[in-house]
Amino acid sequence: MPTTRSRGLALAVLSAASLMVVLDSSIVAVALPAIQADLGFTPSGLSWVVSAYLIAFGGLLLISGRLGDLVGRRRVFLAGLGLFTAASLAGGLAHSAGVLIAARFAQGVGGALASAVVLGMIVTMYPEPRERTRAIGVYSFTQAAGASIGLIAGGALTQALSWHWTFYVNLPIGIVALVMAVRVVEADRGTGLRGGLDVLGTLLRVFRIRAVVGANLVMVLMVAGMLGFQFVTALYLQQVLGLDALDTGVAFLPVPLIIAIASLAFADKLIARFGPRTMLLSGLVPVIVGLLLLTGVSVHGNYFTDVLPALVLMGAGAGVALPALMGLAMSDVDPADSGVASGLISTTQQIGAAIGTAVLAAAAAARTAGRVAAGDETREALAAGFRLAYGISSAFLIAAVAAGALVLARRRAAVAEGELSAVSGAAGSLEG
Repeated sequence: MPTTRSRGLALAVLSAASLMVVLDSSIVAVALPAIQADLGFTPSGLSWVVSAYLIAFGGLLLISGRLGDLVGRRRVFLAGLGLFTAASLAGGLAHSAGVLIAARFAQGVGGALASAVVLGMIVTMYPEPRERTRAIGVYSFTQAAGASIGLIAGGALTQALSWHWTFYVNLPIGIVALVMAVRVVEADRGTGLRGGLDVLGTLLRVFRIRAVVGANLVMVLMVAGMLGFQFVTALYLQQVLGLDALDTGVAFLPVPLIIAIASLAFADKLIARFGPRTMLLSGLVPVIVGLLLLTGVSVHGNYFTDVLPALVLMGAGAGVALPALMGLAMSDVDPADSGVASGLISTTQQIGAAIGTAVLAAAAAARTAGRVAAGDETREALAAGFRLAYGISSAFLIAAVAAGALVLARRRAAVAEGELSAVSGAAGSLEG
């Protein structure tokens, strides 16, 4: 049995690697204008710097999770981390558009291999519920904080050095994490390749668990609202309030800081006392309130009075809801299937992010265009579009609460019914 210290080191390594992968999307996004100017990308071609990564990453998460179940999650994690680090070096050295796109695709493959198995490894390392909840809180913080930290780091590195350093920054993190992982993360054997990858069969088995279904449904809706909110808020801060890219990144800092306080200081205690379902649904309420507050933003808005209170509410709510959600996503899963369950929750995160960003961007653009056509000044039209987007974000979160309450409540009722049947059966046996 690993010691508390060795498990803590292993958790730190897994979380650092996950943070590096999450950071990558936002840190590179800030550098896109500089990349375009240096490598001569066309506007349509530039999108492949992002798309090549997302296609590989999102498309391989489930397969990577299943592969971890079969050949060993540590082995898959190390392979993915090594590939991601090597591809980051190739991206930093790239002097042509084609090489950079190929490096981004390789980063996506490595990121999928590494991140798909992490949650399954954490669940295996921490079998005791209270310790597991706290460990998942650490992991949840890295997932939630990565995008905000990436915005700041990307702006700072691009302005102070060059866009190449948005890739080079991964090298020391990746190398240290790789060396430490070999030393402190325990090896696992996997179940062997006899059954083949069989991702579909494993998914069908996992989807029989109501808590897993409910958690993944909530994840899609929650991320659609919260990641879409981040996209819209970045535009509001820059296009309406006039902040630059670096100041915009700093403006998001309260969210990861408050998530860290909530998820690491007291989320585990609340979840242990009231249960993950209750804390998931309760934690989403302040997120909804924060989004509803943002539906009142205007061209005369002020960050400290109009945006910051909403960020505080959302950080506090997400800091409790995310660990509860991650725990539910892995609850009752057979250890042999935990890689697929881990890959599944990462996949639904990607789906939610894609849906939310697409829907909110389209809605905001349509409302803005309509208001401009009606004669509104551009900034006022933009603010109107963002108000609509925040309303849609809050609708996503309200739907997440409703779906979670419905699906997870049914699971609870089913469990209670099963227990009642067992008691009745035992009583009948005694009477007989």
